[in-house]
Amino acid sequence: MSGFAYLVRGGKAEEVPLKSALDHQADLTWIHLTTTDERATAWLSGAAKLSPYIVEALTAAETRPRCDSVGPGAVINLRGLSSEQLSSSDPLASVRTYAFAGCVFSVTRKPLNAIVSVRKAVEAGQVLDPGDLISALAQQITEELDPVVADLGDSLDDCEERIAARHAFELRRQVNRVRSQAIGYRRFLVPQRSALEKLATLPVDWLGDDDRLHLTAAADRAARMAEELESIRERAALVHETLTDLRSEQIDQRSLIIAVVAMVFLPLTFVTGLLGMNVAGIPYAHEPWAFWGVVGVCAVLSVAITLYFLRRHWFDR
Repeated sequence: MSGFAYLVRGGKAEEVPLKSALDHQADLTWIHLTTTDERATAWLSGAAKLSPYIVEALTAAETRPRCDSVGPGAVINLRGLSSEQLSSSDPLASVRTYAFAGCVFSVTRKPLNAIVSVRKAVEAGQVLDPGDLISALAQQITEELDPVVADLGDSLDDCEERIAARHAFELRRQVNRVRSQAIGYRRFLVPQRSALEKLATLPVDWLGDDDRLHLTAAADRAARMAEELESIRERAALVHETLTDLRSEQIDQRSLIIAVVAMVFLPLTFVTGLLGMNVAGIPYAHEPWAFWGVVGVCAVLSVAITLYFLRRHWFDR
């Protein structure tokens, strides 16, 4: 089990050992654990004396963004970007927090980028109470996700431009990747918006008016990103259908060309096959001009058949 702890008194933050963090009084005590083993469960139940429900919420293997009022505090689960490469179906790392007056417990199983930034804000004296910490965490998560969602939209714009330029075949993987990422992000951003909105309206005294405003702003930003991801998902589906239609159209055009060429050479094959039979009685077999005569007849037939298809506009389809 690894982690860190901070005590904030009078606007000044001090990092202290985990085992002694709960032995002191402070305006804010922030205890963060990074773990996947059973020692975190034992420490939260024993040293921290948290209820089994809260311990289970902080250490669950699978979580979705949510906010639940528990006694004088609240359990808040959020999702954000990680420095590790995660699966496309679960692309965001979770942070589970339990906050009440004067104290915040947070647990992550994967590295969360926002934790590093919030930790710097605490050390700089910008975080003074639990409300500041939770709102700073929510704001940092949404600020990091915003450009990522914008990049997905830009990538899809590029795909649409390349489709217009007839570069369709090499785009299928890129479109599928964008669509998969959009689905993965949206899976967590929609409930995260609901969790932030619920947290901003909880009747607790450790959330100030400014904290509620920051949480509402973060919720609005998450809602906007969720709407953008839904738009990206729908656009990606349309682009994928367009690519499929273009592929079918190109296959049809090539099949038509092959069919036309076969139709042009079919009578020529018949003529050359008929005259190439090794039997007596073939007309002009011993004439010196016979070969070039057959070539001329084949050329005339080819031109005539090609003109016929041109007049029927087969090559324009």
